[in-house]
Amino acid sequence: MTLKALPGHLITVKWGAWSLVCLYISLVSGVLVALQYDPVAAYYSTAAMDLLVPFGQYFRSLHFYSSQFFFLLAIIHLIVVYHSTDSYTTAQWSRLIATLPVVLLLLFTGYILRADSTGASAGAIAEAILMDIPLFGPAINSAFFSITDHGMQRVYVTHIITFDLLWLALAWEHLRRYRIRITDYLPAAGLVLLFSVFIAAPIDPEKLGVSYISGPWFFLGLQELLRYLPPLIAGFIFPASFVFALFLARKHHRFFTSTLVFLLIWLLLYLVLSFLALMH
Repeated sequence: MTLKALPGHLITVKWGAWSLVCLYISLVSGVLVALQYDPVAAYYSTAAMDLLVPFGQYFRSLHFYSSQFFFLLAIIHLIVVYHSTDSYTTAQWSRLIATLPVVLLLLFTGYILRADSTGASAGAIAEAILMDIPLFGPAINSAFFSITDHGMQRVYVTHIITFDLLWLALAWEHLRRYRIRITDYLPAAGLVLLFSVFIAAPIDPEKLGVSYISGPWFFLGLQELLRYLPPLIAGFIFPASFVFALFLARKHHRFFTSTLVFLLIWLLLYLVLSFLALMH
């Protein structure tokens, strides 16, 4: 995809700056939420935050939606500035692309930490997928999740420390290119702050007798694919193939055209799977 394929007004928007504004809001609100969160009593502390802590529901919503907006705006930013990444070395491009799955894992662990029906189901699925990966899967599960044995404690540390530091290490070289002031983007910050006032972050009440629970929006396609294929294929090989294709999506690569076709087909298939998941 090139800039010529995009409407002119979309190119001029500073998507990267907007994304960073959302990231800053997410970090600040995340600290406030973390102070009230107890991984030992995960669901209770999340529900109590909404009901008992002054402005607790607002700050939880602010953290949730600013994080989602950060990811979506970062994707748009990558598409818009893709033409300027030709000068990146293979290592620089690889580190930049690696930030995307790390952000998704940050969002995913945030869903798990709610410990409601969606969070509990997401955690159980994640453990099942990891345990099905030969050799290193159980070790990864033990290091980052281990929900069955340790509850939310390791997921909590993974969410607030491990993945944050990993993302920062991968994105640091790219972040140094940008210098922004929040005061220059008050409309963007205001929209996120206002959005969180009117739309509360999701949390599921106890759902007795429900046999199907929809997972996070970005993993609906994988959830649907798990209905038809083994966890190793649906939960690891399928998404890993997309990330690997992104690593190869360089204009100077001899398989560049084939890679773009594969990415397009993958995205269309994932869209169909996500739609099917929403229909349940």
